[in-house]
Amino acid sequence: MSVGRNLKSPKNSFYSNSGRKPKKISGRVDINHLMSKVRDEEKKQRKENLIFFGLVSSVVVITGIIASL
Repeated sequence: MSVGRNLKSPKNSFYSNSGRKPKKISGRVDINHLMSKVRDEEKKQRKENLIFFGLVSSVVVITGIIASL
């Protein structure tokens, strides 16, 4: 009987919150935060496009050099 009591106690509970307070969820969205995420994503995409373009142009140049020999 004491085993059942120990399993249900908050100290031994698997789902215990371990002393943390629940977060308050706001219904508002920060537009500046969203805009910064979009800008970061655009920067990342621009960088990937430049790398891809550089690789493709390198392949074309190397192929032209090899073909001219």
